[in-house]
Amino acid sequence: MDPAQDDAVIAQEIDGAEALKRAFREHPAGVSLITAQTPEGPVGLTASSVSSVGIDPAALSFSVTRATGSAGGILGADSYLVHLLDARHAGIARSFAVSGAERFTPDQGWSTLPTGEPYLPGTRAALRCRTLHSLRVGDSAIVVAEVLGAVFGSSAEPMVYHDRAFRGLGEGPLGGPTA
Repeated sequence: MDPAQDDAVIAQEIDGAEALKRAFREHPAGVSLITAQTPEGPVGLTASSVSSVGIDPAALSFSVTRATGSAGGILGADSYLVHLLDARHAGIARSFAVSGAERFTPDQGWSTLPTGEPYLPGTRAALRCRTLHSLRVGDSAIVVAEVLGAVFGSSAEPMVYHDRAFRGLGEGPLGGPTA
């Protein structure tokens, strides 16, 4: 049996959830931090699912695993910030990816925008958003959010989430034509 056929057999023997996790573990994704102010205080989470949707209206999408805790606070907020992180922010991305880790500490350098959202100065971009649509998929939700404005900072080395770790790209662009 050739190796390609072996892979096809293996893929059929894995259930859908495990197959999805295995496939996306090796698929690099940008890293974002989504924050909101709630009546109970600030909430935030690390997301690797943020994507541009369109320009008219200006919109992005993201998904959250549960509609409780920080995700529930973000889903219930009138507006929130989607911070696009880079390699300078690996530590804070880790803090907001782990339940119960220290968040919104003075050492992390938080500020608040005049509109009330918790803001992390020094990020490449923080997009102020509000939810246009939300679709429940099991315990998860896919959110389409309108971009209301942005705060821009300086650029730095990009960061991706790949194989369960935050990684810088540091190599520069690959050769060949771009899409």
